[in-house]
Amino acid sequence: MSDLFSLQGKTALVTGANTGIGQAIAISLAQAGAEVICAGRSSVAETLKTIADTNGKARGLLLDLADPMAAAAIVEGQGPLDILVNNAGIIRRENAVDFTEADWDDVMDVNLKAMFFLCQAFARNALKGGSIINIASMLSFQGGIRVASYTASKSGVAGITKLLANEWAAKGITTNAIAPGYIATNNTALLQADPVRNKAILERIPAGRWGAPSDIGGTAVFLASDAAKYINGAIINVDGGWLAR
Repeated sequence: MSDLFSLQGKTALVTGANTGIGQAIAISLAQAGAEVICAGRSSVAETLKTIADTNGKARGLLLDLADPMAAAAIVEGQGPLDILVNNAGIIRRENAVDFTEADWDDVMDVNLKAMFFLCQAFARNALKGGSIINIASMLSFQGGIRVASYTASKSGVAGITKLLANEWAAKGITTNAIAPGYIATNNTALLQADPVRNKAILERIPAGRWGAPSDIGGTAVFLASDAAKYINGAIINVDGGWLAR
């Protein structure tokens, strides 16, 4: 049974692997046996060291998704990959009535356009099939407030994930997404430190706790493994029950 979840002999690319959820996914994939290309627009040295300390295999890749097509070309140049995790993303906050075109375009370029063309580059070089895992959001299902382009992009991630599953499942490529709930990372540190917001969030989560980045990492390992080879076009909520409330 353990072989079902083994990633030995596989090569994975994880974007946004320098911190938080991306870092946890990279570490989890390496622990499952994959060689991981840890991509980020800033240093991934901490991630590489953590993987090396546990005898895993990893290498770094400088990848700025602000130029989606250049990023796709870099990925295509890596040669055949077995696993692609589109984790990198950005957010802009402003009232919808004041939202700027720049804030719209910047987020859509990184979160949706780069994601799609990285998937395309992966599929063109997937000689024996493979696994694509996109990172969606609770805002793939909910509207949110003051994050128009982020909500649009993450709704798009969910839709494109399903489209690619329809087109590529018969080619041996599984395409799925993970929708994280409230995860304890640097990005949510201010929310965790705010007693009012933190209390309100915890009261909504049936599990009664914030998620850990490793909760997302374990789900990614599952979706990348043979145990999930008949799962396609799914969006798995890893939210402690947030959407069920």
